[in-house]
Amino acid sequence: MSDTYTPPEVWTWEQENGGTFASTNRPIAGSTHDKELPVGEHPFQLYSMGTPNGVKITVMFEELLAAGHQAEYDAWLIRIGDGDQFGSGFVDVNPNSKIPALVDRSGAEPLHVFESGSILIHLAEKFGAFLPSSGPERTEVMNWLMWQMGSAPYLGGGFGHFYAYAPEKWQYPIDRFAMETKRQLDVLDKRLADRPYIAGNDYSIADMAIWPWYGNLALGRQYNAGTFLSVHEYKNVVAWAEKILDRPTVQRGRMVNRTMGNPSEQLWERHDASDFETQTQDKIGENA
Repeated sequence: MSDTYTPPEVWTWEQENGGTFASTNRPIAGSTHDKELPVGEHPFQLYSMGTPNGVKITVMFEELLAAGHQAEYDAWLIRIGDGDQFGSGFVDVNPNSKIPALVDRSGAEPLHVFESGSILIHLAEKFGAFLPSSGPERTEVMNWLMWQMGSAPYLGGGFGHFYAYAPEKWQYPIDRFAMETKRQLDVLDKRLADRPYIAGNDYSIADMAIWPWYGNLALGRQYNAGTFLSVHEYKNVVAWAEKILDRPTVQRGRMVNRTMGNPSEQLWERHDASDFETQTQDKIGENA
């Protein structure tokens, strides 16, 4: 950086300095406008967008359905670039105004669940799937789920922001977060050297949480940073990422609430399994 920044005595918010996602963040909580959330006919109402955190949950739902569980869901698109997450209905479900947010209407009273890790645990415990009920195996899954929750901000808000989205390229933050991202990839690569899945021999919510972030990164899809980070060096992570992507449930899950890329892979809303065949954007039009 050619100029040294001296912080003022009191910080003030300048939205124009926020870069690509300036409109999605602000220094206060609460709603900006009144807007009720739509409600479909299924027990689970998901309000989300096809970001890595959103993909975790849609993959989980598709895995549950494929395994025969009664986990039908409505997935409603929350356009974070348009500020949908600041609508009063969404804020009632998640006061933190971040996707994904879930309303579980399968009980006597609607239950609000937010934070992607909490939603994964809630669904796993509700259906007794993809999370051991007790013992060392459960602890191992929880270890790696919490690892992802704590590590991904360095990847997304750190490396991804400064490498791909910041209004200017600054070497110091890019170097700092690239170093940490590569360290995290190395942690996963060593972990996967002698086991097929993150937590051991069984596919779990730990894999579902880590794959949308680090699996996509290892496949060169995240931030167009594969070459920059030499992701090919992490052979165990790449092999694991390819194996997860081969699952039809993952292929479906990553389509739900997706608004970027190939229109045939975008299913803005999902209300029935048949929507994957009839409601993708290449079939109904991008302006539908």
